[in-house]
Amino acid sequence: MKSSDTREIAADLAANAALLEIAENLRLSPLLDRGRPFTLAEATAAAGVPEARALSFLNAMVAAGLVERQAEAGPFSPCTDLAVRRYEAGYLSWSLNANRPYIDHAAEFLQDDEAAGRQYQRDGRRVAVSSRWIGTYGFYPGVVSEILNRKPQRIVDLGAGAGALLIHLLAELPSCTGVALDLSSGACEETELAGRRAHLQERLTVVNRSVESLVDDPGPVDGADVIHAGFVMHDIVQDPEVFGSVLARCRERIAEEGCMVITDAVPYVDGPGQRAFSALFTYLHESSMGVRLPSEDQWRSLFQRAGFSQVTSKPLGMPGSRLFVATK
Repeated sequence: MKSSDTREIAADLAANAALLEIAENLRLSPLLDRGRPFTLAEATAAAGVPEARALSFLNAMVAAGLVERQAEAGPFSPCTDLAVRRYEAGYLSWSLNANRPYIDHAAEFLQDDEAAGRQYQRDGRRVAVSSRWIGTYGFYPGVVSEILNRKPQRIVDLGAGAGALLIHLLAELPSCTGVALDLSSGACEETELAGRRAHLQERLTVVNRSVESLVDDPGPVDGADVIHAGFVMHDIVQDPEVFGSVLARCRERIAEEGCMVITDAVPYVDGPGQRAFSALFTYLHESSMGVRLPSEDQWRSLFQRAGFSQVTSKPLGMPGSRLFVATK
């Protein structure tokens, strides 16, 4: 690849990420994602800004090729590859914005990660949004396929973030109910809002609690056909006793033919297109979050120790990610 091509790709990626984050903060993403054109009036109402200012931003989106407009006064439509561009931008958004405290205060985290962690915390909403963008192609397709094939009637998503995965599953499974559990109040608010936009609020319950709380009160997972956890179990596994108790409670409370579907990561995966992001993901978790990622074999062993009879694993699209399925 020519150096000029590389520069263009880098510039486009950075600009797309910034513009898409602005659109997210202006609450325009639902209009971009709904599958039909939207008007300037709709964008103005969603963003809550003066019409001229909304138009100025949309014109920038058109100039960048993220949005199209056929006529000067006509409606707007997202570009055909918006999902791909957002997926690519998600890696930049997660790396630089969702983890901004770890970057800005790197020395403090290396000196005392626990003290620095108490003083500098990530924005739960930024983490949830950027994870959703990456998940579109990085891990959602494999998870969605696995869960839909099981035709569950009740799904519990632990560490649900902004709720995108669970809401998508509920839309595909008309008779299914779901529970979104997350420690971040900001992420829970995003899930509730997204559920209302999708007209799924009657089948969606949002619980603002930690996954660890299931040890004392496993009520949210009662009767689940599928318990999913996306990139949350690596936090809990740092305390093997608590982690084992969480898994045991989940195993006790899931339906007889139920299972756990866990999306998580393994450390320092080598290989083209994987090593750099895997290295960053592994390093930030170890240096700033106090998280040592288990190996693939260690993950499987932990599930087996909690009483699961069969545990399978396979790689997903995001560098270093794995899908674990544990059955009774």
